[in-house]
Amino acid sequence: MPEQRTKNGKLDTAIRLKTGLIEVAGGSILADLVLKNARYVNVFTGELLQGDIAVFEGYIAGMGIYSGKREIDMNGKILCPGFIDAHIHLESSMVSPWEFARIVLSHGTTAVVTDPHEIANVMGTQGIDYMLQATEGLPVDVFFTVPSCVPASSFDESGASLDYSAIEPYMENPRVVGLAEMMDYPGVVNGSRDALAKLTVSEVYCKQADGHAPGLKEKNLCAYAAAGIYSDHECSSLKEAVDKLRCGQYIMIREGTAARNLVALHALLSMPSYTRCMFCTDDKHPSDLLEKGHMDYICREAVRMGEDPIHAIQAATLHAAQYFGLRNRGAIAPGYIADFAVLEDLKEFQVSAVYKKGRLVWREEREAEFPLPKIDKELQRAAENTFNLPFLQPEKLQVHRAGVIGMVTGEIVTENRGFAEEIDLEKDILKIAVVERHKNTGHVGVGYLQGYGLRQGAVATSIAHDSHNIIAVGTNDRDIAYAVNRVAENKGGVVVACGETIAAELILEVAGLMSGAPLAEVNAKLEEAKRAAHQLGVKDGIDPFMTLSFMSLPVIPEIRITTHGVVDVAKQSLL
Repeated sequence: MPEQRTKNGKLDTAIRLKTGLIEVAGGSILADLVLKNARYVNVFTGELLQGDIAVFEGYIAGMGIYSGKREIDMNGKILCPGFIDAHIHLESSMVSPWEFARIVLSHGTTAVVTDPHEIANVMGTQGIDYMLQATEGLPVDVFFTVPSCVPASSFDESGASLDYSAIEPYMENPRVVGLAEMMDYPGVVNGSRDALAKLTVSEVYCKQADGHAPGLKEKNLCAYAAAGIYSDHECSSLKEAVDKLRCGQYIMIREGTAARNLVALHALLSMPSYTRCMFCTDDKHPSDLLEKGHMDYICREAVRMGEDPIHAIQAATLHAAQYFGLRNRGAIAPGYIADFAVLEDLKEFQVSAVYKKGRLVWREEREAEFPLPKIDKELQRAAENTFNLPFLQPEKLQVHRAGVIGMVTGEIVTENRGFAEEIDLEKDILKIAVVERHKNTGHVGVGYLQGYGLRQGAVATSIAHDSHNIIAVGTNDRDIAYAVNRVAENKGGVVVACGETIAAELILEVAGLMSGAPLAEVNAKLEEAKRAAHQLGVKDGIDPFMTLSFMSLPVIPEIRITTHGVVDVAKQSLL
């Protein structure tokens, strides 16, 4: 009731803010801050305009000619809205959300929409709670979509299983803006009660439902969209994207580390339907963040491919805000939050300063400073103790005959290459295993992998999509077991071993997915591990760990390896 809101001060506070904004906009009182002589991107009209930007209590009051208590001459530099990543798994950066925010802030990012399904597959709702706490109060606003597929399939052995009743309470959180990527598109198309219940929950709370349906078309695509799924970030061709646009879906043009679709999809930015396209990264690994950047990199690459820079900025700001209902973000306009990236030009997208709610939070040669978030001690302890498995003996890896997963150069899809009975280095046939690590089941799935190139030793990692058990590949059982046991001993990470000796390793102690160390340090250890793996024979052009991490995801064709063995994805049956 209005009377109650007045009593607790919320209504009065809101009216005071609006009154102040109106008075500043009309010129009757001074702004708190005026950014003078700026060129700014108007994402509504697609124009590059000139003027002063007046800010009051963290919000934009007006653009034109203004005076303020504090004035900064922009000297004609370009202001654009702070960038928004429409879909990312923060865990993929391998660092804490605090460290991730520190890095992307310098690239002009002021908000992201994260799907915490990686850590949720390890810790269930505790993982979601951990990420909510770990992102509270950061200068990069972190919004959430609630994981829809934990586990990703019936063959996955995750640390938890979340049905609609587990995710519904999160829909009341104001930072939750939707249901995360619905990977179970067969379940949706076939009317799975579990999938439809989750979609219904998102609708009841007026939240968006994101899609994940690579290759879906015709009647199946219509059925998927009819279920109330409004976006897709899995398009790998222009035709696929247009087909989904025609079905009313928004397209997230993905350019991350694991999947890069900008080359195939950038032409969408020249079509009339570009207003229904936005940028996302999905997964962003340490080296990419350090060497290329974040959303600024996608804008830069789109322009290099011949696209209109204003269209690129709209896809990196306004369109994501509109899609997720973030009504006062993504634009430089009266009443909008004063989040700005200051650019040198609209070609290289070099960011020289970043303002968050009208406050300078980053500029060149000045590190961002902000407090660490407070995480409940019990939750932190749980996140650092997620390994529960027996010591792996080499004998556990013995198998008489198993399917051969054939790698496809430059792709994360695989081929069914029949069966093998033993490791054959001359044919590049290695042993691959997935070891359950959440509930001490003792399950170990064993198969063979062709195309990886390893000639000695073994490689193991606890980043194994989406259930994040331990996945390992090697030339002999002893080294495979040794690498797996070392990952467990470290409570997560990547290991390269040879002759039962550690060649290189990176410890990821938070849920086996993230490190508390600085990004540069994490990247250095990761790159060292990559070099060690390549020295043992992993083929050039193959990322030893990223490639391996997708071999356990039983929703991407053609065959995969799980804790139960090699799975035919299309048939959802064991080979």
